[in-house]
Amino acid sequence: MARYTGPKTKKARSFGEAIYGPSSAFEKKKYPPGQHGLAKKRKQKSDYALQLMEKQKAKYTYGVLERQFRNTFEKASRKGGVTGEVLLQMLEARLDNTVFRLGLARTRRQARQLVAHRHVTVNGHIVNIPSYQLKPGDVIGVRGKSKELDVVKENAHSKSEVRKHSWLEYNPDKIEGVFLSFPSRDQIPEKINEQLIVELYSK
Repeated sequence: MARYTGPKTKKARSFGEAIYGPSSAFEKKKYPPGQHGLAKKRKQKSDYALQLMEKQKAKYTYGVLERQFRNTFEKASRKGGVTGEVLLQMLEARLDNTVFRLGLARTRRQARQLVAHRHVTVNGHIVNIPSYQLKPGDVIGVRGKSKELDVVKENAHSKSEVRKHSWLEYNPDKIEGVFLSFPSRDQIPEKINEQLIVELYSK
């Protein structure tokens, strides 16, 4: 399962945002990485550079590599609606992202691991594909014996702020959630300018 495994704080600093979640290391150094740090004069970025950075930010935020991200964009462009919004909706509908949004994992990386290790079910069936696309009405749960894992018990019953999403419904007693609908753009909390991504791929 291909994924980015490099330094997270350094990558977050390059975008100027804590894209992997709250981080004390990021808060200490909010400036871009590099030998000269804040002292280095940085040139104004071209339109292409801004578009590329926005695409990279979206990729690293959702933990998707280049080929998979491009394929997701192409699928979004073939669907009806605003391409940029549909792209983000498809990224939000990924199984690993939804496990994270439900608070069953602290990070998307941890959510991906739970899915890949066969701890997660969709409509009662084990699904070990992190990129699996959910549909409205799908029920996401944890496999019976996996509910006894410390990491699952700790996350499942914590008062997680990430669960406050109107397109999801979570039942802590059953340790399962329902994907109610695709979120609208204003419901998605990520600070991504999806129009720049559309412009980049439209060249």
